[in-house]
Amino acid sequence: MTGYLLQAFIYLLAAVIAVPLAKRLGLGSVLGYLIAGVVIGPVVGLVGDETVTIQHFAEFGVVMMLFLVGLELEPKMLWQMRNRLLGLGGLQVGLTAAAVGGITYLLNQPWQVAVTIGLLLSLSSTAIVLQTFNEKGLTRTEGGQNAFSVLLMQDIAVIPMLAAIPLLAIPELVEAASTLQASAEHHPELSLVADLPTWGYALAIVGAIAVVIVGGHVLTRPLMRYVAASGLREILTATALLMVIGIAALMSLVGLSPALGTFLAGVVLANSEFRHELESSIDPFKGLLLGLFFITVGAGIKFEILFDQFGLIIAITLGLMLLKGLVLALLAVIFRIKRADRWLFALSLAQAGEFGFVLLSFSSQNHVLPADLVETLSLVVALSMFLTPALFILFDKVILPRYQKQSNDREADTIDTQGPVIIAGIGRFGQIVNRMLVTNDIPTVVLDHQADQIDLLRQINIKAYYGDATRPELLHTAGIDNAKLLVVAIDDQEAAITLVKHVRHAHPHVRILARAYDRGHAYRLRQAGAHTIIKETLCSALELGASAMRELGNHPYQVERKLATFKKIERQGSDQLYAAWLDDSSGERFDNNYRKLFIEVEDQLRQAMGTDQYNQETSTERAWTPPPKGYADKF
Repeated sequence: MTGYLLQAFIYLLAAVIAVPLAKRLGLGSVLGYLIAGVVIGPVVGLVGDETVTIQHFAEFGVVMMLFLVGLELEPKMLWQMRNRLLGLGGLQVGLTAAAVGGITYLLNQPWQVAVTIGLLLSLSSTAIVLQTFNEKGLTRTEGGQNAFSVLLMQDIAVIPMLAAIPLLAIPELVEAASTLQASAEHHPELSLVADLPTWGYALAIVGAIAVVIVGGHVLTRPLMRYVAASGLREILTATALLMVIGIAALMSLVGLSPALGTFLAGVVLANSEFRHELESSIDPFKGLLLGLFFITVGAGIKFEILFDQFGLIIAITLGLMLLKGLVLALLAVIFRIKRADRWLFALSLAQAGEFGFVLLSFSSQNHVLPADLVETLSLVVALSMFLTPALFILFDKVILPRYQKQSNDREADTIDTQGPVIIAGIGRFGQIVNRMLVTNDIPTVVLDHQADQIDLLRQINIKAYYGDATRPELLHTAGIDNAKLLVVAIDDQEAAITLVKHVRHAHPHVRILARAYDRGHAYRLRQAGAHTIIKETLCSALELGASAMRELGNHPYQVERKLATFKKIERQGSDQLYAAWLDDSSGERFDNNYRKLFIEVEDQLRQAMGTDQYNQETSTERAWTPPPKGYADKF
């Protein structure tokens, strides 16, 4: 017992130290787990042969991951993504597997080995790529969305790979394993299909899959409702684990992959009202077991093999990443992924993935790959994942600046129209303003310095011009001399302030309406001379707050009154706070005096909201029907 506790302490301590440090350095949690395993295994030697046994247990995290993947795959979403999913993702897996497998076969490996290596090395690291996308804000880019489609297809492709690999077993490896088992104490695994004929085995498989699908539709909802009625969180968690473990056991009993069964169960439950409850219950176990799995992978790396075959392993790793990058670049051209997004797509998916470890272990267990080849390929997979952060650094520091420079060097468009309103910046905020004006037959001239955004808008028939609105000559061409309004919706706060200052000084007849990022930016825009300033989140937040009050039973009339009062107090308080901010001479704009005044304004707002406002209607509110007498007493 003491030995198990010490091992658990060592693994957890390594994870607690290494993973947060790796994330802080931008390496990602998966690499943190791998590094932790390397340190406690080959480097320090705190763990040893027990890592193989622990790894078999930790592989259940992969089963849970595929269950969660299935929960995310609603049929409707899959249909909407069908072109990227099947076209881009399917071609990536197929072409990469064919290229890697073909090269492996030419190196005098059996065709079964070649096919297996091609399949497992065609996969990329979902954990590393998606986490890096989120950290760097690349998820919504064209390259990021296409990469996500490929990763999703790869996750789905793991299922048929797990089903196909046992069919590729090499007779020599099977015979050697049988001899080894015969000489050792053997405990046969439980099986429901061991002595069945072929037709019976087929019926058992179909029956097991039918049980998963039908049971998911018919049995899970009553079961979850019964458990949810107890109100005990731990029983809900136990139920989620019961479903996953039970389905995995059923698949194992009929000779199928447990991952296949849990994936199917996840897809069946994707539209269930208990989907989020299942996700929140399973996700912590999945993360912990996967982390443990990656630690055992790192701890199991044989450095003596790396040093003995250093040149070969490095050559295979770099050759694999180059080959995958070329295939991805080709697909980017075919599917018209442009500019920097093409590089992001190719570089982000060039590594091997965490499922490669799973398939390597699975292939070894099913007598497809010999043990020495598994050890070599494990090093290749691990090293390619270690090199992935360097590829993202290459993209950030070298490739992206080059495309941004080319975009900045692009000459401004020739502006051939003029209108009473000039809109500087056509992001999510400027687009809404432009749509509001254009649909009311008010001509606008739209300027933006992001070439990709301009090209995208032109594809949907929105007329916009590329150019930097802070350049006086471009404003002149856009008709600033005859314009009535300038809408400043630029994301760059300093550029927005510079533009406001210039227009207020050089074109005082133009009214300036500006979008502010926050309160401090609003003050600076007001100081620069903007006539009307709208904080980008204020109006939408107030509307949501009003909707919340209506949902809680407040009468719409009462909500509208309070909303108007809030806006009035906010406007008056903003003037007072701006005066305090402007008069500060210490250089610290938000000093204690400002904070004190802010608290006073909040107290004033709270007092105004608490005042009974019935029978205080003005002429502007006659269209509203006040609530009936005694309405507030009901709530």
